[in-house]
Amino acid sequence: MAAKQVVCALLWVLALVASKIEHGGAVSDFVKTDGTRFVVNGEPFYANGFNAYWLMLKASKTSEMDKVSTVFRQASSYGMTVVRTWAFNDGGYRPLQSSPGVYDEDIFKGLDFVISEAKKYGIRLILSLVDNFKSLGGKRQYVEWAIQQGENLTSYDEFYTNFRVKTFYKNHVKTILLRNNTKTGVVYKDDPTIMAWELINEGRCKSDLSGRTMQAWIEEMAPYVKAIDGEHLLEVGLEGFYGGLDHDQEAIQHDSFASSRNVGTDFISNNQVHAIDFATIHLYPAWIPHADDKTQLKFVTDWIHSHSKVADEVLRKPLLVTEFGKISRFAGCNGVDKVTFYRTAYNVLYKLVRARSACAGGLFWQLLLPGMDNLSDGYEIILSECSYIANIISQHSRLISSIINTSLRRLTVTDQ
Repeated sequence: MAAKQVVCALLWVLALVASKIEHGGAVSDFVKTDGTRFVVNGEPFYANGFNAYWLMLKASKTSEMDKVSTVFRQASSYGMTVVRTWAFNDGGYRPLQSSPGVYDEDIFKGLDFVISEAKKYGIRLILSLVDNFKSLGGKRQYVEWAIQQGENLTSYDEFYTNFRVKTFYKNHVKTILLRNNTKTGVVYKDDPTIMAWELINEGRCKSDLSGRTMQAWIEEMAPYVKAIDGEHLLEVGLEGFYGGLDHDQEAIQHDSFASSRNVGTDFISNNQVHAIDFATIHLYPAWIPHADDKTQLKFVTDWIHSHSKVADEVLRKPLLVTEFGKISRFAGCNGVDKVTFYRTAYNVLYKLVRARSACAGGLFWQLLLPGMDNLSDGYEIILSECSYIANIISQHSRLISSIINTSLRRLTVTDQ
């Protein structure tokens, strides 16, 4: 009996050490899915982190690359595990891709540095491949490039249908996935530091509210990505809205608000594409700006719960809240409305994770450092200045860690 107890204790210690390596040290294995769960080497993995779209741009400047190291060091110290950022900057100022297939090596080396620093601090990355919006080029820039090459295009939504534009996008995907990191020597598609690729940030196609255009694009691009990289996970980049692809009544049953904001996407059909590994939603109370705080907080709870239910029962895939945030009515980031929003959102996420639902975590928008006022959008969190929210994040990390350790302990006992 004593010998058996010693063996069990040793196995538990080994499991705990493995957990610490995974969640606090260098990243060494790919994140995979197992039904509605994320796993690493068969053990549960939960995403707890933030968005920082600016990482590549700062990393490509010698005078500012220390900001990348600082933000990853902060994230690690707060127990965060996943960061979502951009693997694009199309045209415009200091672009990664200045014209189709033409890349700035210095900017690319910035992205190399982001990945190498993430690995150093045990952080996983979700890398988005293009934007729906124009601030960093996005689908608009792709369409304008095609027009410059003689295409007769009249809508930026032709990003999803025009052969030349789609070829531009595919070439960018291939370039990113096959990039050999100058810092690590590892090709991106072979680097487990990257948790997942994202097809497009908040893709929308309002010119075709039937959803067929967006669906066809996903059905074409998702297998293309997987043909190059069969190891990494892939997600679409959806906000969570429903469309017209034969799911109207089902959508209304799950969430009437989601079905009322048709932007040409469909949360169910888009995520049912075989090559899509997990579903995503975004969450902003600003979508219902005239509602009072109580109504907005109810919306937060309902939005996450309803999509988690669909992911569990219909999609049978994991779900991540890849963006959530709020602009306070008060100055700074310690306003009671913003603090209450974060407390509510993290409470919902924790309970769903604890219940082993499809919802496996969330990433807030966005993390900045002191002195980055030029990137302020009202949503930002600066941990050294947002003390109440920083404490909420830290507490959430500890709670998620306790779930992971409990799961490891259960796995160890079950194996005896």
